[in-house]
Amino acid sequence: MSHSFPKIWVHLVFGTKNRQPLIDPEKESRIYSFIQSQMIDKGCFTKAMNGIEDHIHILFLLNQNISLADLVKHIKGSSAHWINQHNICPEKFAWQTGYGAFSVSESQLPKVERYILNQKEHHKTKTFVEEYEGLLKVHHLNIGSG
Repeated sequence: MSHSFPKIWVHLVFGTKNRQPLIDPEKESRIYSFIQSQMIDKGCFTKAMNGIEDHIHILFLLNQNISLADLVKHIKGSSAHWINQHNICPEKFAWQTGYGAFSVSESQLPKVERYILNQKEHHKTKTFVEEYEGLLKVHHLNIGSG
């Protein structure tokens, strides 16, 4: 085959350092806009992005020319730097080491997009730790503290 046709949808989840509630709901749109700009710069189309004070979810199409690990490292590093540089948070901002990344089939995109866009309602009854451990279990990954 002379052409490559990858289409890999990813549901990415990562939290703030020590799960601190550092993402102010009034400032989250600025943070999400910055992250969106970084995703565009890396050639990754973002379908949905949302979260709460201690974590974020991003549903995106992975660019074939960048590894997932390199993309996440860039997104987390550049956004933390930008947040601190622009004093978006009253204290030093950092993301937790690690992340969850789950492949999403084309048929499940609407369901995952709704799930991400409904984060604030979802977290009225479930903590980030409960949610994250549930995602790991659904995807048959070892559950550990993260």
